[in-house]
Amino acid sequence: MKIAVAGLGYVGLSNAALLSRQHDVCAIDITPERVEAVNAGRSPIEDADCTEYLAGGTLRLRATLDPDDAYRNADVVFIATPTNYNSDTHAFDTSSIEAVIDAVRAVNPCALMVIKSTIPVGYTDALRKRLDCDNIIFSPEFLREGRALHDNLHPSRIVVGEVSDRGAMVAGLLRDAALDADVPVLLTDSTEAEAIKLFANTYLAMRVSFFNELDTIAMATSMDAREVIEGLCMDPRVGDHYNNPSFGYGGYCLPKDSKQLLANFASVPQELMAAIVDANEARKTVLTSAITAREPRTVGVHRLVMKAGSDNFRESAIQGIIDRLDQAGVPMIIYEPSLQDDSFNGLPVERDFKRFCDRSDLIIANRLTPDLDDVADKVFTRDLFQAN
Repeated sequence: MKIAVAGLGYVGLSNAALLSRQHDVCAIDITPERVEAVNAGRSPIEDADCTEYLAGGTLRLRATLDPDDAYRNADVVFIATPTNYNSDTHAFDTSSIEAVIDAVRAVNPCALMVIKSTIPVGYTDALRKRLDCDNIIFSPEFLREGRALHDNLHPSRIVVGEVSDRGAMVAGLLRDAALDADVPVLLTDSTEAEAIKLFANTYLAMRVSFFNELDTIAMATSMDAREVIEGLCMDPRVGDHYNNPSFGYGGYCLPKDSKQLLANFASVPQELMAAIVDANEARKTVLTSAITAREPRTVGVHRLVMKAGSDNFRESAIQGIIDRLDQAGVPMIIYEPSLQDDSFNGLPVERDFKRFCDRSDLIIANRLTPDLDDVADKVFTRDLFQAN
């Protein structure tokens, strides 16, 4: 089967790598550097499995900038383009998805299009009706940044938003390319599939917020948060996972998906969904107060990325702390090796780690890494378990 994948971010690249283990895949992106990297056998994102598989030379994968080249002969087109949350419209910006669909239909109107980008509840059904096009299916992703291909090779479940033979075919493509046997598969309607994705990420955001609020209470009452969490998580109903306090939930998915879910059902009486979003903001305010209480002359910000093993700092939680410290007039410098610019949002970037440490009398870090061991006395973090 010939497959096209639109978008070479972590969702698109991981799907392209997965499917090209068994099929001819042409990936398309608007960024020449990403296309060049894939064609040279290099991963354009930080992901250990993507790096290994692309370098191995066994994938049936190539990349292009040309829509005609990518789509004309494709049987299936997977769409994995960005859908950023627009705080003014309270909705995802789905224009990139629709641009791909227009491009596909212009050269290959019979191709089946599978949306992998996260979308509002009800979007697929409404889009089919508006375009009078039945060749559109939604299949949500459940991936972690930095381990996207791993999570596709070892999926927890596969969900496809259509109960039909072609829905089963899409599920089969993903299941057969995975390394695990007996992967759970759910075929459901498109609206339910869209809701599954948003509710799943909002639940994860709720769990992060719960343990962060536990940590906030422990900080205020001089309790040992680590021991409380360990004792709580011995209960198998709670489980010892996704329980490490942080500066808040962040990254590309959790912030926007929880807000989209809230916006989707704003007319429905509910309290918990709004509380999750509010709790995340409150956490950042509490931690900012704890930092400013130390009266630092210069705060060093160690890494903008969401977590270790990722090169993405879109919506990372530490940026909420930076914004609040900036409003309080606290001088800051940033250490972020992946940044090429000399400044970030008006703040100076220091690429030399030793100079960064020397210039900072307090270093804030969402996640501890070994390079901070020698300056541990300067570090402010709530990373209790050294885990993402």
